[in-house]
Amino acid sequence: MLQDPITLQNRYKDFIKKVSKTETVYGLKDDKGYATSYSNDQEYEDGEPVQIICFWSDAARAKSCVSKEWNRYEATPVPLNEFLENWCLGMNSDGLLVGINFDSNLFGYEAEPLEVVLEIIEELKKNGKSLPLRKFDDLEDMENQIREVLKD
Repeated sequence: MLQDPITLQNRYKDFIKKVSKTETVYGLKDDKGYATSYSNDQEYEDGEPVQIICFWSDAARAKSCVSKEWNRYEATPVPLNEFLENWCLGMNSDGLLVGINFDSNLFGYEAEPLEVVLEIIEELKKNGKSLPLRKFDDLEDMENQIREVLKD
């Protein structure tokens, strides 16, 4: 059963707030890597569905998806700065989407990685928080560079 867009949007907003507060996201990982899925909405030019890597705002939510084809996975914490700098930027380069707070039926919010980064930066700034970054001077530098990329 498909979830209505408002539920998914609210789950996404909850994700942004929670990970900005805890500075941790969760992925499902096994010995081959992280759990992936395929978009229900978007496809590549060849008609194949766009691949998604799924992340959750808390371990319990991630663990609720450990079943069926994901039954060998474990909820694995990822520091927020690593998620932003390595995961989101890498997924953007690879043409992947971020799956946000998917449920046990593998429905969740599908987001463009750079949009996720900008929303998290906005939430962090709103709360007067910063993150140590390796590839950028600070959150503002990261935000400015992403906005430049999005302009093109």
